[in-house]
Amino acid sequence: MYHVIANGGNLDRKKTKQIEAVKAVFERAGKQVEFHLTDRQGHAAEIVKELTKGGKYADIIAMGGDGTLHEVLNGIENVENCTLGLIPVGTGNDFADANKIPSNPVTAAEKIIENQAKPIDFIELSNGLRSINAVGTGIDVEVLKFAYSSKNKKRNKYFSAFLKALRHFKFTSFKVSWDGGEEKAFNGMIACVANGTSFGGGIKLFPTARIDDGYMDLIVVDYISRIRMIIAFFKLVLGRAHKIKEATYVKCKEVKFIPENDIPTIQAEGELYDNVPLEAHIVAGKLKFYLP
Repeated sequence: MYHVIANGGNLDRKKTKQIEAVKAVFERAGKQVEFHLTDRQGHAAEIVKELTKGGKYADIIAMGGDGTLHEVLNGIENVENCTLGLIPVGTGNDFADANKIPSNPVTAAEKIIENQAKPIDFIELSNGLRSINAVGTGIDVEVLKFAYSSKNKKRNKYFSAFLKALRHFKFTSFKVSWDGGEEKAFNGMIACVANGTSFGGGIKLFPTARIDDGYMDLIVVDYISRIRMIIAFFKLVLGRAHKIKEATYVKCKEVKFIPENDIPTIQAEGELYDNVPLEAHIVAGKLKFYLP
């Protein structure tokens, strides 16, 4: 039995047709499928928590964007006992784009049925929060705040928000250590770790990241002038973040972010969290995921 978790909020004609088309794919293949429609933030995690209660096995498909996938992953009680897939129909589909999951929901559903789930990695924070794509703090949080306050519903809203964030962002002092090494001080623009290659609708912050190499990619960008920010922005868009002079870019298995003052807001797959320490490690090969 496949359990499809779909965003049921503002269920318009387009979304209804997508759900019906995906349902038809499973039925034609002779596969049992059940759809679960969410109606509020956090509902996807609640549904999945109930489906996997007691460590029960479930074949779960997130039908939405990065945010829906994030919620679904965090609702699974025992990740090793379940399989996970994605039909990307959200506004932000960075994980899908990076892993060549088809944007057409019918094709994406067909690929899930045709393929075996493969073991991949995910990131886990010290409080148990999971991230499948990227988690961090700094200008990425400001980008999301501007994007969410915008009336623009298109994917390019993230790029517009990034330009606004460049103008208004204030650098903060913090230390970062990874893999048990010494703490290094920064007056930084961003501290972020990732399993995927991009965030924010296609900003390729982690061009060398892989979802199955047993490592997170860490980037920390130290103080940078406003003029050089513009140059850095174009390097980000071109997937050359690791070539920025002020950037520290490494692969690691664990990382600890130590703020100078209060714990800052962090983001994971575009979801914002307050008072959550950015202390993370990679969980290698424990998540079985349907990929093309």
